[in-house]
Amino acid sequence: MATEKIKKTCKYGHTFYKSSACPTCPICEKLKEPASGFLALLSSPARNALLHYGIDTIEKLSSYTEKEILKLHGIGKASLPVFRKALEEKRLSFKRNEDKKSRR
Repeated sequence: MATEKIKKTCKYGHTFYKSSACPTCPICEKLKEPASGFLALLSSPARNALLHYGIDTIEKLSSYTEKEILKLHGIGKASLPVFRKALEEKRLSFKRNEDKKSRR
C-alpha cells in the first residue's frame, strides 16, 4: 500500500513532499553537506551524529574508540571503513580500547 505524500514548505521556503511527519527539509539537508573532508564522505545520519557530539575534525574522531563511535545514534558499521581510511590518510587511528592496553 502506497503512503500518500504531503506537500510541505520549510522555514526557508523550500517545497518538498514527505510521507511521514518528519519536518526535515531534504533541500536544506543537501545544502548543509560539506564539499570536502571526511564528513563529506558520510551519510547524513552519520555526519549529523558526529556533529551533534562536536566531532567535526578527523583529529577529534581519533580521540574515540570504534566502540564509542558505534554507540552514537546514526552511526553504523558501514561508516567504519570510511572512518578508518580517512584516519589512515592523516596517519591517525581510532583510540585504542583501554582494556586492550591493560593486557600488554
